[in-house]
Amino acid sequence: MIDYSEKRRRMVKDQIESRGVRDLRVLKAMEKIPRHLFVPEALADQAYDDCPLTIGYGQTISQPYTVAFMTEALELQGPERVLEIGTGSGYQTAVLAELASEIYSVERLPELSQAAAKILSALGCKNAILKVDDGTLGWSEFAPYDAVIVTASGPDIPPPLLSQLADGGRLVIPVGERAGQNMYRVTRRGEETVKDYLGPFRFVELIGEHGYKY
Repeated sequence: MIDYSEKRRRMVKDQIESRGVRDLRVLKAMEKIPRHLFVPEALADQAYDDCPLTIGYGQTISQPYTVAFMTEALELQGPERVLEIGTGSGYQTAVLAELASEIYSVERLPELSQAAAKILSALGCKNAILKVDDGTLGWSEFAPYDAVIVTASGPDIPPPLLSQLADGGRLVIPVGERAGQNMYRVTRRGEETVKDYLGPFRFVELIGEHGYKY
């Protein structure tokens, strides 16, 4: 039998902490959430490897380090309302649910959203609400958000996501060409925004009105 708890411990130590992620709350969440439940059963033994994995429909579950890096960049303390664009497998959603009060997650593919909802429910996650829609439009019903995370890359930052960001809120998003992107954290300061470069990454495409077209 595979010892997944030991695999998670090694994942956090060797892939995440060793690369500079220091937020103890993030590290504990990554060590707790059973990542192997969020990948196809045939790939469960690879769930804690240092790489992204396919989850079907042309989508992937991000590399563990990328999940931790983006989550730390949100600077979550606990009481935040968070908007996630791109539910995918639901793994990032589960990590966020450990760290913030309310999670609102939007996925354009109903098959992925439904599968993620089942896993999150089975894990007893009660503070995440999912819906199927164009994520580039955000989710105005519950705005403003203290943090917004986008797990796919578009040609630019969707204006609706900026407009739904609370004063002092942080938006973490990869932006760039299809071949490669740059990660940014955008912080709202009143009517102004401060944009910080966080490094190069590679993501699947953000599809929608303010992303790439089909």
